Amino acid sequence: MALTIGVPRETFPGERRVAITPRATESLGKLGAGVIIEESAGVDAGFPDQQYVARSARVGTRADVFQQADIIVQVRSLGANPEQGRADLPLLREGQIVIGFGEPLTAAEEMAGLARAGVSFFAMELMPRITRAQSMDALSSMATIAGYRAVLLAAEALPKIFPMLMTAAGTITAARVLILGAGVAGLQAIATARRLGAVVSAYDVRSAVKEQIESLGAKFVVLDLDTGASEGQGGYAKAMDEEFYRRQRAALQEVIREQDVLITTAAVPGKKAPILVTAEMASAMAAGSVIVDIAAERGGNCELTRPGETVVHQGILILGPLNLGSSAPYHASQMYGSNIAAFLKLMVKNGELTINREDEIIRETLVTHGREVVNPRVKELLGLASAAPAGERR
Repeated sequence: MALTIGVPRETFPGERRVAITPRATESLGKLGAGVIIEESAGVDAGFPDQQYVARSARVGTRADVFQQADIIVQVRSLGANPEQGRADLPLLREGQIVIGFGEPLTAAEEMAGLARAGVSFFAMELMPRITRAQSMDALSSMATIAGYRAVLLAAEALPKIFPMLMTAAGTITAARVLILGAGVAGLQAIATARRLGAVVSAYDVRSAVKEQIESLGAKFVVLDLDTGASEGQGGYAKAMDEEFYRRQRAALQEVIREQDVLITTAAVPGKKAPILVTAEMASAMAAGSVIVDIAAERGGNCELTRPGETVVHQGILILGPLNLGSSAPYHASQMYGSNIAAFLKLMVKNGELTINREDEIIRETLVTHGREVVNPRVKELLGLASAAPAGERR
C-alpha cells in the first residue's frame, strides 16, 4: 500500500499558510507517495481544492486526513500551535510521522505529549545549517518573507518616502534605514530597502557578513567589540553575556540616533531575543521615526516592543509584528512546501519511508520517536538523560 501524506488545515489563529502546495503535491507523487488534504486547507493561501485534485491529491475531512495519512505535514504543529494543536493529539496514532514547526526548545512539555502519543515528530526549525540541507531550510524561507514585509511595514508607517527625488518643489532626501542583524531576514530587508531607494546601513556581530551587506549596496557598521564567539552550533547566532550586550548598546546609540527607520532581526534559537535597543536609545531617534522589531515573537530586540502591537513612544513608532510569514501566504507556502518536499525526498524512496538516524539532517530534526523524546537538547530541557542515536528502518 502506497505511503500517504496528510495535509490538515492550519488551526493557529490568523495562520493562512498551508504545508503543501499543489506543485509540491506533484513532487511527492514522484516519490511514490499519495496526498490527502483537508477541505479548503489551501484556500487562504491562494490554492483552491481543485488545484490539488488536478495533481492527483484527494480531498477529505480532518478526520480523514489523520486516519489515512502515514505522515502528517503542518506549518504549525503542537508547540507552535499550543492551544488548538492539543485538539489534534487524540487524532494521532502510534507510529505516525508528524513534520512541522513545533518550537521544541521552548515547548518541551508539548514535545513530551507528542512522544506519549507515539508519533515521530520532526521539527523543521531544527534543520542544521549545512549545505546539503539548504533546500530544506524552512526557517530561512520564512525569514525571507519576514525581512521583505518588515521594510514594507516601515515604509507605510514612516511619514517620509524612502527614495531621494528631484522635484520642481525641491530635492527630497532619501530615508536612512539601519538593519540590526544580517541573517536571511536582515539581508532581505537590506535588499528591499535598497530597492525602495533608502540609504541603508547594517550591523551584525559576525564580521564575516560584511561582504554580503556591502554587495547589496548597504554600509557595514563597524563597532569596537570582540565578536569572535558570536556564532553558535549550526551557523545560528549564539547568546552572548549581558556585559557584551551593554557595550554593544552603548556603541550603537550614536548610530541609531541618525536613522529614520530601524529594523531589528536578532534571534537566538530557543532563547528570549536579546535587548539591543533600550528605551533611552529609541528616545534618541527623531519624532516620526519607525522601529520594526522582527524578533517580537521572541520578546523583541527593543525594550519598548509589545508583541503584536504598535507602541508610540515620544512620537516614535515601535512595531512588534507577529507571524510575518503568514502575511504573504502564497509565496510562504510555496517555499515551505518545497522545503517539506525536499526533506521527505531524503526519507521516502519508491513509496517507502526510511528513518536513518545516522544522517545528520534526520538526527538533528527528530524530536520524538518510539514514545520517547530523543533530541538531546529537548531531553535536557525535560531533565532526561541523553541517548546515543542509532540508525533504524521503519
